[in-house]
Amino acid sequence: MEQKRNYRKELEKIIEKHQKEDRIPTLFLHSCCAPCSSYVLEYLSPFFRITDFFYNPNISPESEYKKREEELERLIERMPFQNRPVFLSGAYCPEKFYEMAKGMESIPEGGERCFACYRLRLEETARMAAEGGYDYFATTLTISPLKNAAKLNEIGEELEQKYGVKHLPSDFKKKNGYKRSIELSAEYDLYRQDFCGCVFSKRERDIRKNSLHRD
Repeated sequence: MEQKRNYRKELEKIIEKHQKEDRIPTLFLHSCCAPCSSYVLEYLSPFFRITDFFYNPNISPESEYKKREEELERLIERMPFQNRPVFLSGAYCPEKFYEMAKGMESIPEGGERCFACYRLRLEETARMAAEGGYDYFATTLTISPLKNAAKLNEIGEELEQKYGVKHLPSDFKKKNGYKRSIELSAEYDLYRQDFCGCVFSKRERDIRKNSLHRD
């Protein structure tokens, strides 16, 4: 039986290695929203020069997208950082998400459609990281208890081979990372959405709410 990997320990070893070398590498970090990014940026910013990349064509409607984008930018401006991240917003292109999701509309949340969405966002992140000459790329998505960290790291490692830029392993929910993100969200009064962002996650959220009301 294959041993389960500890992505958090792998990340800590990478950080320790660069500290011994007295080096602060560059990181192109995909961010899904301000609450998830809060702890990740707090944790990583002393050790990396970060460009925080908001690229999420899955989010709809556009008003929801803009709200999350603005909250992330506001957080980066307000939080105290040893090395302040640079905020970068990608193009809003929901048509890419709908093209990707064709034929998978009825798959429940957390399945193959979500994995394809991970890849869509991570691929653009890896491509941009390679184009910009960054040392690493990563995503804040592994902080969520609802996201598959092993699958995210697997996709990241595949894209590392494709684009020639190192993927930074992570499982940011570990060591109370998710709990800390909730604390920071309260401290900075961040908008915390109750669905992932796409129309399918919103549909499941609405079904759950209607079910509770009926009960």
